Amino acid sequence: MNESSRLDLKGLTREELVAQLAGIGKERYRADQVIRWLYRQRVTEIGQMSNLSRSCRERLGEFSYIGKLECLREQVAQDGTRKFLFQLNDGHTIETVLIGDKNRLTLCLSTQVGCRMGCSFCLTGSSGFERDLTAAEIVDQVIQVVDVLDNDSLARGAVTNIVLMGMGEPLDNLEEVIKALEIMKYDDGLQFSSRRITLSTCGLAPEIVELGQRIEVSLAISLNAADDALRSQLMPVNRRYNLAALLAACRSYPHTNQRRITFEYILFADLNDSLDDAHRLVELVGSLPVKINLIPFNEHPELSFKKPQPKKITAFMEYLQRHRLTVMTRRSKGADISAACGQLREGSKAQQSNPS
Repeated sequence: MNESSRLDLKGLTREELVAQLAGIGKERYRADQVIRWLYRQRVTEIGQMSNLSRSCRERLGEFSYIGKLECLREQVAQDGTRKFLFQLNDGHTIETVLIGDKNRLTLCLSTQVGCRMGCSFCLTGSSGFERDLTAAEIVDQVIQVVDVLDNDSLARGAVTNIVLMGMGEPLDNLEEVIKALEIMKYDDGLQFSSRRITLSTCGLAPEIVELGQRIEVSLAISLNAADDALRSQLMPVNRRYNLAALLAACRSYPHTNQRRITFEYILFADLNDSLDDAHRLVELVGSLPVKINLIPFNEHPELSFKKPQPKKITAFMEYLQRHRLTVMTRRSKGADISAACGQLREGSKAQQSNPS
């Protein structure tokens, strides 16, 4: 059996592993052993799983393998942000970003090659959509970066948080994303708790509801406008699921005072940064328990949008605060290596052969 017809073990949930092992006559607890080898010991070959019998390893290898992303390039920004270019088995590439901030080290994962949402301010979507990532490809981004940190004497500690905010729309790849999230949360695996994982979406309302019913993670909404006309101009998804539908989905999402939904609001100069826009935002969110994350636009030569003047950003933030909203302004990192929000974009296949 060739590799293309075998299963990547990093993409199997515990129950899927149990079922596969049962098919070759092996006990349920063997799945727990495999999980510990994959995510605690981070072995790269099935033969390294020394507490499995030789026959068990051989049978396991008949239907499965341990995949690995290839790191083509790592870039380090002036502020210490690190961007990794990973190549997939089919030659496509994705980008993953590691962001340090005070006592946190946050890993930003991609979930698709490209994106089909078409947001006008995002470079990822301008390259088009190629395919969804598998759960194994999502999980392996974590493993490969953790391995880099383990072997880096300059590393600033371990990864503390996971955000699904890289290339692609996570909820457009719902099944594989949920599998990856489940795998990342295993206590005997990578050990990321629900509080340390945030999924960011442009607003696929039915999938927001389904996500909340199936797994517990923090939710962030890329909002960017508080009226349907402007949001539809910026984000085509709003023509399918308008603000009323989006807010209804948010109200159904499980939340507590300790883990509120985050509304991400990119500020564009002279487009959505006025006090009238701030008033509309206050009116929109109403009593919904949310945090507002203001993100001054990360300028790029290929896009015509501009960042507001600092005084307008401050005035917008203070207006929200006066109306008792929890609000913070996020200072984007990694812009000098195109690693900031909205700047990730896969390399073309021509570039992949020469990633320098």
